[in-house]
Amino acid sequence: MISEVCPPGRDEMNARVRIGALAPLTRPGWEEAGRHLIAGMELAVREVNDAGGIEGRPLELVVRDTAADPHRAAAAVDELARLGVAALAGEYHSVVARAAAARADALGLPFLCSSAVLDALTEQPTPWVARLAPAQSLGWRIYADFLLAAGHRRVVAAAEPSVYWASGARILRDHLAPRGGTVVEVDMRESTPASVCDALVDGHATALLLLVGHPEPAVSIVRSVRRDPRLAEILIGAPAGQPESAAWATSLGGDGAAVPFLRYLPERLGPLGTRVGTVLRERLADAPSFVAFEGYDTVAVLAEALRSHGTDRAWTAESWASVSAEGTRGRIRFTRTPGVGVWQWAWAPVQVVDRDPARPGRFRVLRSVDAPTR
Repeated sequence: MISEVCPPGRDEMNARVRIGALAPLTRPGWEEAGRHLIAGMELAVREVNDAGGIEGRPLELVVRDTAADPHRAAAAVDELARLGVAALAGEYHSVVARAAAARADALGLPFLCSSAVLDALTEQPTPWVARLAPAQSLGWRIYADFLLAAGHRRVVAAAEPSVYWASGARILRDHLAPRGGTVVEVDMRESTPASVCDALVDGHATALLLLVGHPEPAVSIVRSVRRDPRLAEILIGAPAGQPESAAWATSLGGDGAAVPFLRYLPERLGPLGTRVGTVLRERLADAPSFVAFEGYDTVAVLAEALRSHGTDRAWTAESWASVSAEGTRGRIRFTRTPGVGVWQWAWAPVQVVDRDPARPGRFRVLRSVDAPTR
């Protein structure tokens, strides 16, 4: 369902309702996440069209690859607006989604962000942007509570420079500090996997968090820690979700197991989620990640908004306050949430999971919060 770059004729455009879809489909973006996101969206579009489309008009995705580049994403938003899309959807990377949201806000183009979690998705509150993924401050506090419950209060974070990683480190530090915990950051611009191991030993840390990109330097850091006899009891964690990737398991094998991460699924999927998961598994030839469910839910919400409020962009933006759609992970409604400048689903379910050391292809749920509260 990827359209050609050239604009269609006026009659052709009038016959369809078009949604612009942003996703990282090439490096340095997380290609697997982008592929799952688009697979979920395409499935939902097909089902909307099988049910009659939007007031008898077929729904179509116009997909653009962001490649994890904020400037490329902003340019794609401009192009999609010129192509006449009714709304914008998608994106996985938070910094990229922030650039897309800023441009959508400036153009008056409704944007339903599927997966990015950065709290400050826009500089100022906006009526044009809504989001499905829970805010980073919620999910990462749940992760911090998991660390505390497991007895980890001395934490080292191997971190790369990024607004997203800096925000995550601050959330962890602010949550752990009042409870006797510490987070010491190791700047990976100036460090090696070996020096990370030394920092863990010198700081008497019990947990290492990977606030870095995948595959590198994450894979090299994990290998170094797993092979260091001084660190046999160290917990390695990756709250951003790198271990969910099939490429993670391929690269690390058993070394990549027992690395807890966040994902946004309920403990048990309902009938819709179970059905969608089965179809997505067939389409992807692999278990669908939570990102694929976010993609499906994004189109389900937009289709409901377009059916109930029409395809005018301003009407779609006005619908955030009243739209209610059944998603794969529960009923989705949007509210204004303190500290978050966009319309927010409050909240998607949150889990802390890892890969089972006995069966690295299987995930273990370590903590589950189906109805999170801030």
